[in-house]
Amino acid sequence: MEQAKRDGLVDRNPAEVRGWQREYKRAEDELENPRELAIPNWETLNRLAEALMTRSADGYQGWGHVVLFAACTAARIGEVSGCRVKDIDTRNWIWTVRRQTTTAPGGLVDKGTKGRRAREVPLIAEIRELIQQRIANVDRDPEARLFTGPRGGRITTAVFRDATHWDEVVARFGFDHLRRHDLRHTGLTWMADAGVPVHVLQKIAGHGSITTTQRYLHPDRQSIDDAGTMLSAHLHAPRGPKLRAV
Repeated sequence: MEQAKRDGLVDRNPAEVRGWQREYKRAEDELENPRELAIPNWETLNRLAEALMTRSADGYQGWGHVVLFAACTAARIGEVSGCRVKDIDTRNWIWTVRRQTTTAPGGLVDKGTKGRRAREVPLIAEIRELIQQRIANVDRDPEARLFTGPRGGRITTAVFRDATHWDEVVARFGFDHLRRHDLRHTGLTWMADAGVPVHVLQKIAGHGSITTTQRYLHPDRQSIDDAGTMLSAHLHAPRGPKLRAV
C-alpha cells in the first residue's frame, strides 16, 4: 500500500500506522546509543525509587528496592523477580543470575529466551543493606524469592508499571520515554563510565557479542587526554620503545 501511494495509485495508505516513524527512530537510536536511555546519576535514581514507592497504593518499600537493585546490577525486571536467596553470595557479594523461569502447569520451567544467559554480577556496597534486609524478611529461606510484590506475588514489568504508576512518575521527573528496561541500560552505562573493561562488562551483561557491549563505551574528552598521557608515559618508560633524538 505504501508503494501504491508513492506511485500515485491511491491518495493515502489505509493501513498506515500513525506514529510508527517516530517509534522506529526511537528503536534505532536505542540500538545505536543505549547510553542515552540511562538515568543520569545515583541521586536521581534514589529519588526516582522513592517517588515510585510513595506513589504506589500501599507505599510498598519493595518497589523502590526493585529499582535500585535492577539499576545497580544492570538486570531486567524479570531477572530481579526470579532472584532467590540462594543466588546471593553475601560473603563475596556476587549475584548468580540464572536463566529465567516462569510458572507453568507442573511447576517452574526454563524459559531461556532472548539470550538470557546465566552470569555473575557484583553487588555494590550501596545496595547490600537492602539485600540483607530482604533476606532477613524471608528468614533466609534459600528457595524464597528476594523480590516479590506486597502480597508475595511475582513481579512482572507490567505489574511493576501499574503498581507504581511508572509512566506518571517518570514523566514528572522529565523522563517521558524511560522504560523499566532502561534500568538495565543505566547500570551498564554507569559500569562503562566507571572504567569496567569491555570484556568484563560483556560477561556481567550476558551479551553474546562484544559489539553489543561496545555501544555502552563513550570516551569523553578527559579519557582521550588520559590516553595520550598514558602513551607518552609508556614511550619514556625503561621498557618502552626507544625514542631517537631528532
